[in-house]
Amino acid sequence: MILSITTLLCITIGIVSYYSFQDMSLFEKLEFNSYKIVHKSEYYRLFTHAFVHGDWNHLIINLLVLYSFGSNVEGFFIGNFGSLGSIYYILLFVLSLPISSIVDLIKYKDNPHYNAVGASGAVSAILFCSIFLNPWGKIYFFAVLPIPGVLFGAGYIYYSYYMGQKNSDNVGHYAHLTGALFGFIYPLFINFNKFLTHFIQQF
Repeated sequence: MILSITTLLCITIGIVSYYSFQDMSLFEKLEFNSYKIVHKSEYYRLFTHAFVHGDWNHLIINLLVLYSFGSNVEGFFIGNFGSLGSIYYILLFVLSLPISSIVDLIKYKDNPHYNAVGASGAVSAILFCSIFLNPWGKIYFFAVLPIPGVLFGAGYIYYSYYMGQKNSDNVGHYAHLTGALFGFIYPLFINFNKFLTHFIQQF
């Protein structure tokens, strides 16, 4: 049995996060730190921060969303592009990691004490790519209330921007926002006319 890319991503993130819970040196080696990226050229942190998480709740929520919506996006890409669709899906995940970190990279480049972890930026990208592909598909808010994806997305964007401006908690809201915006327009980079037409037809 061949596992899907989404399943393999979830397993890998889960394993690395689990070991980082036991080994703080591994956690600190992989976490996002703008100062070390900019001033010590540790560029790998732009990618590895997605594989470590703050706690079990953080990890489980990201894995659930990644698996649920990643499976849909992966299936859509493969269904439309065959094996090339797998490459498009992998690129969506990989590119979303540094792109979702751009704002914090610039904002905290001279702050050696700012750290961030988690796959939330990439997960947001995949979630919003799914919304682009199926804007009226239901998203269950708090796993209970069904909301059309496009309406959930609008609320998510507003909330992420508002909380990012407020800067009153320890959540990377700008990573969520930037990842979401990238994921939403990502299909247009693959085939602008095809996917713009697809999006319009959904309405």
